[in-house]
Amino acid sequence: MNIIGRNITRLLTVGSTNEYLKNSINLNNEFEDGDIVVASEQSSGKGRGNKTWESEPDKNLTFSVLLKPDFIYARQQYFINKAISLGLAEFVGSVLSNQKVTIKWPNDIYINNGKVAGILIDNIISGNRITYSIIGIGININQLDFDEFIPNPVSLKNFTDKNLNLDDCLHSICHYLNLQYLQLCNLNFSKLEQSYHSAMYRLNENHKFKVENEIIEAKIIGVTEFGQLQLETLEKEKIEFDYNEIEFII
Repeated sequence: MNIIGRNITRLLTVGSTNEYLKNSINLNNEFEDGDIVVASEQSSGKGRGNKTWESEPDKNLTFSVLLKPDFIYARQQYFINKAISLGLAEFVGSVLSNQKVTIKWPNDIYINNGKVAGILIDNIISGNRITYSIIGIGININQLDFDEFIPNPVSLKNFTDKNLNLDDCLHSICHYLNLQYLQLCNLNFSKLEQSYHSAMYRLNENHKFKVENEIIEAKIIGVTEFGQLQLETLEKEKIEFDYNEIEFII
């Protein structure tokens, strides 16, 4: 049964679709499991940490999904990230079957060495369970000109050379998200973990990373159950990092 995308609320402009859903929950405005809020324009689109998400109006998709995964323990919340990342990567791969599509840890979708989509997940926890998961997604569809300060941006149009229908793309994304969410609902954690691992950007390749003010060379070997990036240095030392502790050099 498809859950994600059964009900879609469309807004012309909003500060942030994630904040819109958060405020609606706080005001007891009921949204159902899998409901989506999509905006033609976000004035304060958010990325991870203090980053923002820039998107040209009516050229891309910026939306949020509300899930109620109360079957997930708080300690298992990274599996939500894996499921959503995999679904979005599968959508991009379905459009661009001749390109290399990967997940750049923790949850950016890359085409070769360019970022086409980002994900921001806000989990609301009660006790040891997740009551709400608000998932913000931004994906570049038809935009060609980007701010010079945005790192490595690409859009689907860069590779298709044609405008894609945004509604068709949204419905297709929902299809792929539902496939992966079903794995989560069925508690198929091992399958999600294996699929995410296989889809990781630069997996098992030696590359340079910035850690504090130091440049190190290492290869990605996986992700811990709590979402930390696992690296192996040239000296075979295994090290782990949280999101704000390491930076990819591309």
